Amino acid sequence: MKRLVLLALFSSAVVGGARRRAEAPPLRLARIFGDGMVVQRDAPLTVWGWAAPRAPVTVAFRGHAASTVTAANGAWRARLAAGAAGGPFELTVRAGMQRIDVRDVLVGDVWLAGGQSNMELTVSQADSAAAEIAAARDSSIRQFKVPDSWSDDPSDSLAGGSWSPADPAHVGDFSAVAYYFARDLRRDVHVPIGIINDNWGGSNIETWIGRPAQHLSDSAWSAIQRGEAARIDTERAALRARIGGLPEVDSGFMNEKALWAAPDYDDSAWRTLRVPGYWEDQGYTGLDGVAWYRVAFDLDSAEMHRGVRLSMAAIDDDDITWLNGVEVGRTSGYNLARSYALPPGALRRRNVLAVRVADGGGNGGINGPAILEFGDGSSRSLAGAWKFKVAKVSFLPDGQRINKIPSILYNKMVHPLLPITMKGVLWYQGESNANNDAQAAAYRDQFTTLIQSWRAAFNNRAMPFLWVQLPGFNRPDSTPPLHAAWAIQRESMEAALSLPNTGRAIAIDVGDSTNIHPRDKQTVGYRLALVARRVAYHQPVLASGPTYRALTARGDTLVIAFENVGSGLVTHPSDASPGAFAIAGADRKFVWANARIAGNTVRVWSDRVRAPAAVRYAWSNFPLHANLYNREGLPAAPFRTDRW
Repeated sequence: MKRLVLLALFSSAVVGGARRRAEAPPLRLARIFGDGMVVQRDAPLTVWGWAAPRAPVTVAFRGHAASTVTAANGAWRARLAAGAAGGPFELTVRAGMQRIDVRDVLVGDVWLAGGQSNMELTVSQADSAAAEIAAARDSSIRQFKVPDSWSDDPSDSLAGGSWSPADPAHVGDFSAVAYYFARDLRRDVHVPIGIINDNWGGSNIETWIGRPAQHLSDSAWSAIQRGEAARIDTERAALRARIGGLPEVDSGFMNEKALWAAPDYDDSAWRTLRVPGYWEDQGYTGLDGVAWYRVAFDLDSAEMHRGVRLSMAAIDDDDITWLNGVEVGRTSGYNLARSYALPPGALRRRNVLAVRVADGGGNGGINGPAILEFGDGSSRSLAGAWKFKVAKVSFLPDGQRINKIPSILYNKMVHPLLPITMKGVLWYQGESNANNDAQAAAYRDQFTTLIQSWRAAFNNRAMPFLWVQLPGFNRPDSTPPLHAAWAIQRESMEAALSLPNTGRAIAIDVGDSTNIHPRDKQTVGYRLALVARRVAYHQPVLASGPTYRALTARGDTLVIAFENVGSGLVTHPSDASPGAFAIAGADRKFVWANARIAGNTVRVWSDRVRAPAAVRYAWSNFPLHANLYNREGLPAAPFRTDRW
C-alpha cells in the first residue's frame, strides 16, 4: 500500500510539474516560419519568435546552429550563416524541453508581392484559369498569403498565414501576377521562388507607409483618427437620409425566396441607378451590404427562340441573377465576369431581369457592361437606368475605408516581416491614388518615400523594387486630354526609376476600358520577370519597350528619339501607322497627330499645328491605338514632353 501511495504522490508531482510547464509561455516562432517555407539564399538567415523570459534558445539549420537568450518580454532572435540555394531542409528550434521542427524548407529567392487588387487577383480569377491550374506542377514555387489585417500601432505578429506549393490544389489562390512572374523567372533563374503575397484590394499607398516615414506626429495621427470617425458618422447619416433608414435584413430575399425578383413586383417607388457604375459614385458613399437592381427589356419572337445569354463584365462583389423570377446564375467574386444562359422556357416578349448584389467592402454594384448576346452573334446593351433599392446595410466594425488610413496596413502586414531577408519587392498599386490629378501627382513623392522607407526598414538599401505601370482603364478620349489622372499617376511612378535597382513593367496595352481588373496577368508576370532578370539578376536582357529620349523640331514635324528600341521599332499590327500620338503648339491645344517610323525615331505632324511645341504618346486614362513596340514585343512607355 505504501508503494502505491508513493507512486500516486510521484504521479501527482509529475502531473503538477507538467501543468506548471504548460503554464509557462510556449516556444513560438514568427508566423512566416512554417512547413514548406522558402528562405533567402546567399544571405544570413534570421529566425525569431517568443518563449519564456530569460530562456536559452537554440536554432539549427543545414548543419549550422546559433544560440541566444530571450529578453524579459520573451522575444528572441537568432542569426544563422548564409547558404546556397537548395533543399528541402529542416529547421529546428529548441528552448529547454520545447522543440519546434519546420519541415520541407527550401532555400532560394523570396519576393514580396504588394499592392492592391490587381496584385491580389488570383490565378483562379485570371485568364485561362482552368488550364493554368491544371498545368501547375512546380512545387519549388511557394506562396505565403498575409491576411488582410491592420493595427493602429506597429505589430510584431502577423494575423495568420501559411505556405502553399504551386500545385493544382493550391495555385488557384496564388496572386496571378506573382505566380506568372515566378514561373517565368524560374525558366532562367533555376532556384526555388517564395512569394509573400501581401496586398489588400482598394488600398492606397498611404496605408503601406509607416508613420515616421510620413512624418505623422502623435497629434497628427490623433487628428486622422478623429477625422475618420467623423467621416463615418457623416456617411452613415447621409445614407440614412437617402435610404430612409439603415435596413439590417434583406426583405427581398427571405428563406431563399426572391420576392423582389418576381416579374410582376411593383418597383415603381424604387430609385434609378446608372449601369454600369459603382453605387458609391452615384450617391451611396460608404454603402456596404446588399442592393437590388431591376431592368425590363423586350424580345421579339425570333430573339426568344434563337438563344440568349446575359453577359455582365464585372459585379462587385457577389450576385444572384433572376430572369422573370427564375434564377439563371450566381457568382462570388468582385472581379469575375458573369455569363448566364437565359433559359428559353423563361423568356417572354416582356422580360424582367433582377440582380441581387452583395458587397462586403470598398466599391459595390454592377460596374461592368450588361449585354444580351444572341445565338446569331448579335447583341444588345442593357446599359442605362436600372431600378435600384438598398436592401441591407452592413458596417465593418472598423469603418468603411480601413485600407486607406495612413500606416495601419504597414503596421500589421509589413512591420511583422521586417527581420527577414528578401530578394526584392513586386508592387502593383496606384489605382486608388488616381482618383484626380492632384492625388496622382502627389504619388510621385509618396512612391519614392515608400521605396526608400521599406529599404531602410528591411535593412537593405539596395533591395530591388519592381512595379507594374498602370494599364489603360476608363472611357477612351475622343480628343487628346490636357489632364488625365491615370496618365499622371503612371508618370509619378516613372519618376522612381531615378532610384537605383528599380524597374517597371509597362502594361498600357493589357488594360480593359470597362474593367479595372484586366484578366491578362500572364503578360504582366512575364514582363515583370524580364525586369527582374535585368535589375535583380543583372542579366543582359531587354526588359523595356521603347522609352522617350529626345525631341527635335524640324519645321512642322517633331522627331522623337527612343531608347530601348531593341532590334527596331514596329507597330502592332505591322501594317498600321503609329497611333496615340498628340501634338500641340504654344496654345496648348492638343490634336491627334500623324506619325511614321523612321529608323529608331518616330516623326509626328498635323496639318492643324504649324509650329508644334510638345508631343504626347498614350497619355490618357485609356489610350486608343497605342501600338508602338520594339521588335521584341514590348510596348512603348507613355510619355509627354511638356509639363503643362
